[in-house]
Amino acid sequence: MSSKGSQPAKAALRVGVIGAGVMGSNHARVLAGLPGVSLIGVVDPSPAHLARTAELANCQGFETLDQLFAAGVDAVTIAAPTHLHHELSLACIAKNIHVLVEKPIASTVAEGREIVTAAQKAGVTLMVGHVERFNPAVAAVKQAIAGEDILSIAITRVGPFPPRMSNVGVVIDLAVHDIDLIRWFTESDIVEVQPQLSSAIAEREDIALLQFRTASGVLAHINTNWLTPFKARSVTVATRGKYVMGDLLTRQVTECFGFKPDGSYSMRHLPVGHDEPLRAELIAFLKAVRHGEIPAVTGDEGVASLEIATQCLETPSRPAANSSSARKGPRRVAG
Repeated sequence: MSSKGSQPAKAALRVGVIGAGVMGSNHARVLAGLPGVSLIGVVDPSPAHLARTAELANCQGFETLDQLFAAGVDAVTIAAPTHLHHELSLACIAKNIHVLVEKPIASTVAEGREIVTAAQKAGVTLMVGHVERFNPAVAAVKQAIAGEDILSIAITRVGPFPPRMSNVGVVIDLAVHDIDLIRWFTESDIVEVQPQLSSAIAEREDIALLQFRTASGVLAHINTNWLTPFKARSVTVATRGKYVMGDLLTRQVTECFGFKPDGSYSMRHLPVGHDEPLRAELIAFLKAVRHGEIPAVTGDEGVASLEIATQCLETPSRPAANSSSARKGPRRVAG
């Protein structure tokens, strides 16, 4: 009997990918290269997308979900358009299949909650693909602020208008990443939302300046738009003891600390890993499936971030004149 006899090799997990667009083809590519995984196939109604992704990942292509079910899968990743997440997730959960669904979890909070409830009842793993948490630069920022008294967080996520037109604006497409990061960094719920939105060139909002306060008292803001000619992704966190700056694209994280009364301070670059975020995310999902663990990003967390993003879209902006006249103090009686 070999030394490995006490740990029999686990059968490969049979995984399928639903959606063969840009994101789905990346899921398939990564899954095809993971040990202990058998990529059963990719599903997409578009023959062109299907052919390209099946060739890229060297797997079968299916036009319908039922064909994938017939082939047999233990787990799926859903990278289809957001409005299909609800229907697809429920169909997979009904077959007792574990699900990783891309962010946002669904089009509406109610749909998101239905997915969470169904997964809990079925006893299957449900994870939401907030991939930015797996960016090594984000992980380095999170580590740097662990145990610190966080005061404020500022996140910038800007870039050019996306070539793929979707039925959502910047809040659901981009800011939902950062709403999740704010909740994750502070380990606290967001309790106040102050959004400023504008539609400069698109039908939906393409500029958003979002301000938040968490239950723990942290002030946070997100600056996001589709009007910047280049991509920029940055996070800064101020705590009582340090100031941490992270560039999520170049993956450089810098920490300022040791503040002195004369204004001087020390500065250092923090070590940052090289993992591909999507690969790290998919490995975390499959680990949760294999061991029955709570996934890195739960369905409840996905719903909470979607709920805040939805609030940003629904909160009306008050005219400045009204807000100033309601204030008590000298301005009211001036003139």
